[in-house]
Amino acid sequence: MDIKTNSLFAQMQNMSLQATGNKIPAVGGDLQAVNPTGQVNKSSNDFGNLLTDALKTVNELQQDTGAKKMAFEMGDRSVTLAEVMIASSKSGVALDATVQVRNKFVEAYKEIMSMPV
Repeated sequence: MDIKTNSLFAQMQNMSLQATGNKIPAVGGDLQAVNPTGQVNKSSNDFGNLLTDALKTVNELQQDTGAKKMAFEMGDRSVTLAEVMIASSKSGVALDATVQVRNKFVEAYKEIMSMPV
């Protein structure tokens, strides 16, 4: 990196640290000095858990739909066609939403990667 990029990066780090309320390390200091407690950024951890939970929910909807379809096809009278169709629609909408979120992530990743450094 050139001097201008290093300076800009250092300014961005300082502003980020000031916004979070952490102390700014001395020049040449490592990032561990900024967070002496060793705690992980809770917001990124929560976001990862949120995505994992959402994907598990979509998977459960798909499995439930498959089980209802199988039960209906095998002649189980406790499962109606309406229940099968509603479960199928729910899992379809959930899958479509998941695909759209994935597309947005890929689009954002491509945009970030195409930014000049």
